[in-house]
Amino acid sequence: MDQDINKIYHNDFGVSFIWKQETPKKKQSPKIQIIFRDMGFYLTYREIIQFQKQIQYVKFSNPCAQCKYKERNRFMLLKTPCSQVDLAINALELRDIDDLIAGTLFHIELDDYVNEICKN
Repeated sequence: MDQDINKIYHNDFGVSFIWKQETPKKKQSPKIQIIFRDMGFYLTYREIIQFQKQIQYVKFSNPCAQCKYKERNRFMLLKTPCSQVDLAINALELRDIDDLIAGTLFHIELDDYVNEICKN
């Protein structure tokens, strides 16, 4: 499978990549595959930004921060960029999803920056 993808970022929870056949020839932005917890999301850059905002909202508006079993119980509801899909997650999963999305955005933006610098 590694021959078919350009990996962007991974952690112990998931991975993000672009399918090689999706790598754009023109200036358009490809969709990014993000896989975690037996699910895959096929998202644009803007949808990933939107997802990150939802993650931050759940992270900072968590009413159960003091719950005894917050690490294991899936009591948080995380909205995804797919309007029909919300995820029930626990605090550890939220942390790992946050890292996966932040790492993905960092590497996409770093690639864009380096490519822009190399043009000059």
